[in-house]
Amino acid sequence: MSTASTPYGSLPPHAAPPTRRPMSLPRLMEMHARGEKIAMLTAYDATFAAVADAAGIECILVGDSLGMVCQGLSSTVGVTLETMRYHVESVARGLQRAQATVWLVGDLPFGSYHESREQALRSASVLMQAGAHMVKLEGGGWTADTVRFLVERGIPVCAHLGLTPQTVHALGGYRVQGRSDEGAATLRRHAAELQDAGATMLVLEMVPAALSTELTQALPRCPTIGIGSGRGTAGQVLVLHDMLGMNLGKMPKFVRNFMADAGGVREAMQAYVAAVKDGSFPVDAQHAW
Repeated sequence: MSTASTPYGSLPPHAAPPTRRPMSLPRLMEMHARGEKIAMLTAYDATFAAVADAAGIECILVGDSLGMVCQGLSSTVGVTLETMRYHVESVARGLQRAQATVWLVGDLPFGSYHESREQALRSASVLMQAGAHMVKLEGGGWTADTVRFLVERGIPVCAHLGLTPQTVHALGGYRVQGRSDEGAATLRRHAAELQDAGATMLVLEMVPAALSTELTQALPRCPTIGIGSGRGTAGQVLVLHDMLGMNLGKMPKFVRNFMADAGGVREAMQAYVAAVKDGSFPVDAQHAW
């Protein structure tokens, strides 16, 4: 009998892919409650999204990082809402064709939610209609009111604190955030406010490992996803191109090239998932700051 190659491996003709439970907010909360790490990865097109799903990735972030890795921009600031819509739609199609179970998060780009809560709702609606299950926005303080406004209207929100790439110029470059007592206190306050506003996921980027662990323990209703913030978070995320060793610039020191010892992209993704799950990635010594 001939077989067909699919993202799930080789299957007999007309055979359905294995039945898997769709990822959802309740399932993510269950994972967080029992201490199971959440594996997130960025993706920007249909094919890589389907492969990521088959490799066991639980959350895909269509990040505005695409501006740097796909468009060649020097920062994420130049990414438009229409560009984000296009890539969210492309990823969603790939997941639909693969009968995927992944939780799909779409980045709200710079300038698409800053003007007003109503602007944020319009922008979030664009990404949700393109196939996102959740939207992500950066910053704390003033964003709590926007988060509450979106959540009250049925839009799940992932917040983002620490290094916020959309405001990299105001931060003075790609620097660790929260090292000073004042900076740490601000992050604690903003994280609590965002959880209280209804955010149900929080990316912590380039935050000292001890502080990110403290924040994770203080946020039972808002799983933290770390990037360059140590292993104490509820999950991890990496930029797809970084974890495959394809960075146009200087590779961040917290990144591991999972492609180096893999036989292919899917195997590299599987190794990443396994390392996140067993706690061998990241290495806290690289994130002590």
